Amino acid sequence: MLFSPQSNKTAFLRPVFGFSVCALSMAVHVNALADTASSPIEEVIVTADFRDAKLNDLAGSISVIDAQAIASKEARHLESILSLTPNVNFSSGASRGRFFQIRGIGERSQFVEPVNPSVGLLIDGIDMSGAGAAATMLDVQQVEVLRGPQGTIYGANALAGLINIKSNDVSDTFEAKLAVDYAGDNTRTVQGVASGPISDGLSYRVASQSHKGDGYMKNAHLNRDDTAKFDETTFRGKLKIEASEALTITLTGLYVDVDNGYDAFTLDNSYTTLSDEPGHDRQETKALAANIEWQLTQAVMMESTISASDSETEYGYDEDWTFSGIHPDGYSSKDNYIRERDNQTVDVRFLSNDGAKLFSDSTDWLLGLYYFDQDVDLKRQYTYLPADFSSEFSTQRQAVYGQLISQLNEEISVTTGLRFENQRNDYQDSQNVNGDVNEDLWGGRIAINYELNPNQSVYALLSRGYKSGGFNTDGTLPSNFRSFDTETLLNYEAGLKGMWPDAGVSAQIAVFYQDRDDVQIKSSNAVARADGSTEFVDFIDNSASGESYGLELSSQWQLSSVISAFANVGLLQTELNDSDLKRNGGDAAQAPEYQVALGLDAQFDSGWYGSADVEGKDEFYFSDSHNAQSEAVVLLNAKVGYRIDAWDFSVWGKNLSDEETRVRGFSGFGNDPRNGYESGEYFQLGAPRQIGVSGSYSF
Repeated sequence: MLFSPQSNKTAFLRPVFGFSVCALSMAVHVNALADTASSPIEEVIVTADFRDAKLNDLAGSISVIDAQAIASKEARHLESILSLTPNVNFSSGASRGRFFQIRGIGERSQFVEPVNPSVGLLIDGIDMSGAGAAATMLDVQQVEVLRGPQGTIYGANALAGLINIKSNDVSDTFEAKLAVDYAGDNTRTVQGVASGPISDGLSYRVASQSHKGDGYMKNAHLNRDDTAKFDETTFRGKLKIEASEALTITLTGLYVDVDNGYDAFTLDNSYTTLSDEPGHDRQETKALAANIEWQLTQAVMMESTISASDSETEYGYDEDWTFSGIHPDGYSSKDNYIRERDNQTVDVRFLSNDGAKLFSDSTDWLLGLYYFDQDVDLKRQYTYLPADFSSEFSTQRQAVYGQLISQLNEEISVTTGLRFENQRNDYQDSQNVNGDVNEDLWGGRIAINYELNPNQSVYALLSRGYKSGGFNTDGTLPSNFRSFDTETLLNYEAGLKGMWPDAGVSAQIAVFYQDRDDVQIKSSNAVARADGSTEFVDFIDNSASGESYGLELSSQWQLSSVISAFANVGLLQTELNDSDLKRNGGDAAQAPEYQVALGLDAQFDSGWYGSADVEGKDEFYFSDSHNAQSEAVVLLNAKVGYRIDAWDFSVWGKNLSDEETRVRGFSGFGNDPRNGYESGEYFQLGAPRQIGVSGSYSF
């Protein structure tokens, strides 16, 4: 059995597991739908790998969320669509869920300590790992989620996997669109897109969006309903230069300005706060990238991506969650983190074409060089610090990587990849803490793909990922907690991918086992102050070992020429082993044992259309250092619209049953002076029901 019968969740897990098998069976046996032949299944192209490839040709568990799914969800940020992908989660604790986890691995927050992300985030080839507030959904073509270590493709920042956001390309003919929407909590969005040729060999695309709203929290002390506001501006621009038949250069610009409020935690776990100094969650990102495709010879192609980005963030909150004078024994404190993150990346690769294959023309090859430089400057302003804390953290990575794809015969191909990387981290701060790490790291993969027929294949995969070690910066920590080691992960995976055109079905199913060594886990020491308040000292430690295993199913069904459906299921079991852990031998944080997403979409010739989806997620722990948990939840979303000529109007609803959800939580301390700071559990709540209307005009 995939899950332990001792689990108190098996009553739900058994039918979910059964559903996943039945769903795959249905995917193969829905031939009774006679009119599906008129609605062929579209092949999905994945761009995050070294070569653009069909989803069903790639060995690995991959989800692709297209523009239609993003529009159906009325998604403005990446956090709104991750529920569609099996075994992918996110952590809030801010205005947006901007820390991501794949198969139970990933960061949950960042305060003082430097962080090397476990989940890589790319936006049009620009490395935005650790700056997830920039992941807005303006003019996005698709979001690709690669589960499991991507040690060959991406290296140290993709131990758990990679999220690749690709915006729309420039168009050959002129096109433009204006769209507006309005929803509850005074939420309004205005966006515009224009694209087309300028001259022969020169074309452009520009898109902009303003998204604003008061947020769903109310501040009773200040008598305000906008202390958790949204105010997000995004601009994207592309310029495609076809310099010759052999050389194409695409320039990409990204600007994101986030000025959100952050006023989320309450003493009674409600939607009504009492803070007198509400927090904020701000990010201004400016980024440029140049993608070069150069046909050096008829047999060899060079591809290069050069990018630079600057992100200034400011994250602050009212630590006591209340106002001065709420109780004679109360305290007043606020905490604020200002960061400037500068990135420069150069990635150059050489790829074989026909005429340059190896081993009797059976093997495509690729060779790449990679350079990454990042500087992060931090200033912390905190009530309990006599002076502002400051630190400087720099990371340099150089890597060489390669990949071979060998076609052994008509049915069997083998992919081997290897990456060697040197990473150097340097740190210094205003409390005279200094440290550096210089490591040589390696990762890779070997995959065997067997083509059952032109439409279906099975694969087996072994991949290795890694994440650099480092050091903790708080000088009060014991010496044995001042540094932590490199984490490595071995991923064993097998799967089936395919299309059944006569049935109108596309599906992929994967089973995996991941073996983690020297697991890096975030912990915190709770230290009581003399005034009754609590200070948390965060640090990263190594658990002795960890493992995870599970199943991932994604399926799409074209039920008729009008109606399509999808069913995505993730089952996950995790375990961390260390006698010092709060839950030795227990579940990892942010790792629900099941995730389910089911949906229907209808497109009628009359111009009417509609969609509905259900998201289900199991309860999970918010941290490895305490036992606060979310609750199992099922959310319903729907949209109904009408298109006539160039106009499009719709009405939509999120969380229609108005379920209360927990998106971040803490326990093991008290923050209410009225009950003597009695220890309790505290939760940030997710958005309640929201109804909205949208309209657009295309020309």
